[in-house]
Formats: sequence, C-alpha cells, structure tokens
Amino acid sequence: MDDEKIIELFWIRSEQAIKETKESYGGYCTKICSNILPNRQDAEECVNDAYMKLWETIPPQRPMSLKAYLSKVIRNLALDRYEKNHAKKRGSGKTAVVFEEIEEFLPASGDDITDSLALREAIERFLGSLDKEERVIFVQRYWYFCQVKDIAKMHGLGLSSVKMTLKRTRDKLREHLQKEGIGI
Repeated sequence: MDDEKIIELFWIRSEQAIKETKESYGGYCTKICSNILPNRQDAEECVNDAYMKLWETIPPQRPMSLKAYLSKVIRNLALDRYEKNHAKKRGSGKTAVVFEEIEEFLPASGDDITDSLALREAIERFLGSLDKEERVIFVQRYWYFCQVKDIAKMHGLGLSSVKMTLKRTRDKLREHLQKEGIGI
C-alpha cells in the first residue's frame, strides 16, 4: 500500500494503518533502532512506541512523506531510549562514538529554539552542497548511525575510503558552520 493511503487510514482512525505501516516499514524501523540501540528488546519496544506515536500524531500532522516522518519519530525515540539507558555511563557504546565524531564543533544542545533552527537550516544547506555519495555516506553515519564497515559494504568502497570521506565531510561541515557563525 502506498504512503498516501496509509496516511489516509490514520486520518480515518483505522487500526489497519498500523498494520500497513508495519508491513511497509517494519524492517526499516528495526534497522534504524538496531543501529542506535544495542539491546534487541529495547529496539523492538522502540519500534512499537513509534507506531503508537504515529497513531497519536496523525492527525493532526499530515506528513508529506510517511517514511521521512516515521524515520524522524523512530530515530528520536531510539536516541531518547539510548540516553535514558546510558545516563550514568556517558561515552559508552557505538552511538556515543558517532556523536563524539561531530560534537566538538556543534553548539550545546538545548540552548535556544532559534539556535536549533539556525543549526538545522545550516546543516540542510551544507548537505545540499555535497555531492550525492558524500551526502549519503554522511547521513548513513550521522543520522542512521550505520557502522563504517556497513557503509563501505553498501557502497562497494574500502574502509579507509569511507573513513576519509567522513573526515573530509566533517571538516567541510566545521568550516561551513564557522562561516555561518554556528559552533566553535
């Protein structure tokens, strides 16, 4: 079933919407959660929470892309769960490693909504300036938390090539944010 029909099911409050969402995006959701949460049970609970969140937010939201909306919901829920699970163990796990790669030049989170919007817009402009492969690799690593070895395999590249692409892209992002007056 296509996204528009699934969204319509949410709007008419049909429980079929959840079933169709699971069928279309269950594996996708599980992959995103598994990249962030090492515990399988946590990942499964997070996926179920995402379906509930969709039920609660559609309506009033009417996403243009169900996949993009679901991606954002599932990622945020997984990150919240990760943070809750690791509140006392800062710096542990693969998610923390991914954050450490970019946190040095990003402003502190939760500063101000205006700052958050400015950062988001600056990153969107930055991503738009990258060539497709750089952008996809960057998003796979820092949005979906994919492991470098998995990214290399998906793109048919060597590990060192992906690592170098990520480093150069981070350097470009740092420079871009500095030019925009964001970050360090």
